Amino acid sequence: MRQFFGMSQRGHLEEAVSGLKNPQFIMLLSNSDQFESHVKTLEKLFPKIPSIGCIGMSYAATIAEKGVGVIAFYDGVSASANVLEQVSVMPVKYIHRMEEDIQKINGTQKDTVCIDFCTGNDACALTTIHTALRKYNISLVGGTGDAGKVSANGKVYTDAVAYGIIKNHNGRVKTYKENIYHPYKNYRFIASNTDKANYIIGSLNGKPAKQVYQNILHVTDQEILTRTFQNPFGKLNGNDTCIISIKEVSGNALACFRQVNDSDVLILLELGDYKAIVQDTIQKIRQDFPKRSAVFSVNCLFRYKLFSQQNYMQKYLQEMTALGSHAGFVGYGEHYNNRFVNQSMTCVVFE
Repeated sequence: MRQFFGMSQRGHLEEAVSGLKNPQFIMLLSNSDQFESHVKTLEKLFPKIPSIGCIGMSYAATIAEKGVGVIAFYDGVSASANVLEQVSVMPVKYIHRMEEDIQKINGTQKDTVCIDFCTGNDACALTTIHTALRKYNISLVGGTGDAGKVSANGKVYTDAVAYGIIKNHNGRVKTYKENIYHPYKNYRFIASNTDKANYIIGSLNGKPAKQVYQNILHVTDQEILTRTFQNPFGKLNGNDTCIISIKEVSGNALACFRQVNDSDVLILLELGDYKAIVQDTIQKIRQDFPKRSAVFSVNCLFRYKLFSQQNYMQKYLQEMTALGSHAGFVGYGEHYNNRFVNQSMTCVVFE
């Protein structure tokens, strides 16, 4: 298979798709002002080609921050795209769509992946999707778009998760997750007074969450929102750690980008040697896949901000592009199989 990437910083979709021929699956990354018109135009240009889309920045060797980007797979893939609606209430009502799509393309663990774009309530959406994917051991990567809108096959949806099931006819697929953080000292907290609907942590070990964070790191209210780049929370998940970014201060509580429940065990994390960690990921991919057709990745908005502040973003894209055809988008939360994480990178590699 092969991967196409085109962009227009001016938001001209025709410019972004220039040179794209016979796509078999398309992803649209647009801006909030033009998203709906881009969805309609894309469907007219490539009718009945499976497609999903969301609002967000896209990238390959460079990044399209406000315009439009198009990522497409062709020459050796089969795909099906659809949507699970009512994601905040009852996405399982629509799970039969995904089950039928997997069967339609004869998806298997070895050569098939699911890519999704979500409007929110990610943990519930991923749990639902996993009920279908786990029967075939199919992996997933994806993320949250902006403004509560996604698209599938030329139609815009709210309160939904759009997905594509993609089968590589020329080799394997494998997913990866990159974590550039490690535990900070030995801090461990029990969360309480949480508000699941608003992703709020009220207390940690019985004390106001904001006070606990400030006392450890010696930061002001204003500094908390940037300090989360260096010191987010982590939730232990077996041998893995799900990163939890702080969104804002809410009184004496902390609002996050990921749901935290009463009695969840949290730790404090600190930023590691991210440049070395990126190189480790690239080397692992090279070892697993001596020949690569494409790499599709999702980078967190906070990683993008951190890398930009450190003048590393362009270098990072260059290093990933050295793997071959690399493209992706900047999400507001990253999906990896049945896990919803923050401040991470997830990707799928096609042989």
